[in-house]
Amino acid sequence: MEKIRVAIVGAGNIAQSAHLPAYQKRDDLEVVAIADWNLARAQDAAKKFGIPKAFQNIDDMLANVDCDYVDICVWNRSHADCAIKAAAAGKNILCEKPMAYNLEDALKMKEAVEKAGVTFMLAVPTRYSGEAQLLREMVDAGKLGDIYYAKTANIRRRGTPIGWFTDTQKSGGGPVIDIGVHCIDRTWYLMGRPRPVRVSASTAYQIGNFKTKGVNRWTAMDSDVTAFDTEDSAAGGIHFENGATILFEVSWALNAPPTEYTQICGTKAGATLNPLTIYGEDMDYLTDNRLTTLNPNIFDEEIGHFLNSLRTGAPVESPLEDG
Repeated sequence: MEKIRVAIVGAGNIAQSAHLPAYQKRDDLEVVAIADWNLARAQDAAKKFGIPKAFQNIDDMLANVDCDYVDICVWNRSHADCAIKAAAAGKNILCEKPMAYNLEDALKMKEAVEKAGVTFMLAVPTRYSGEAQLLREMVDAGKLGDIYYAKTANIRRRGTPIGWFTDTQKSGGGPVIDIGVHCIDRTWYLMGRPRPVRVSASTAYQIGNFKTKGVNRWTAMDSDVTAFDTEDSAAGGIHFENGATILFEVSWALNAPPTEYTQICGTKAGATLNPLTIYGEDMDYLTDNRLTTLNPNIFDEEIGHFLNSLRTGAPVESPLEDG
């Protein structure tokens, strides 16, 4: 089998902790280059993961390397620029979430991808857990009936990252597009991806750069950013064309118990994840049934799905429209 060649732009945390380790496990893929605005970091990653070439920007990488697709792992505000350049070069694209900084950039990406006729997949890995995949199968099979209500949350009491994440000029936003994307996207996916028609939401900027002692804070590789202008938390409701609703809560910092959950409710039964539990009835009695699944690495599964789509032409699980 001929190997698929990937070139990565962005040598930061998500590339080195998730994407590159997943690539190393595969014998049907070759990482041919990596680029990062910090050339030394790109060179270090190249040495660490056995990548033959390192560049300081995507332009030089695309001009000097032949690849089948570009894996976009840069900070959020640069997603559109990289995707548009990759599409113009005729390269397929795997792009880390969120798709773009705003709708305008997302539409530019859409135009470039469609004009070039390349494959685009948004990297939303929590769809690929064993539990999420099984529950989606059950929803598609009608086991839960019509899904009309859901709620999801990812609440950190004190968990604001240190670095570029808090600088909107690079991140584009705070917990909503960092950890909120995961729980909202996963819940929407499990509902069958109904069309959203209205959102009512609010964001809070009340806690900021807290000095709380006794808590750990995750530090990005680009940790020398001084801006701190993102929200602490947000909550809202998303209303869909079919009448269904999602309620969501997300926070990096909130004076509330930390929690993470996904719950969907249908006309026949409901379900929650972690562990996957189905809330239904049997012989007119209420039942709580826990299902046991394998839970492989979600990044391994996500990348495997994308590679299969490139080889077979099958539709990707999270296409451009989802972004």
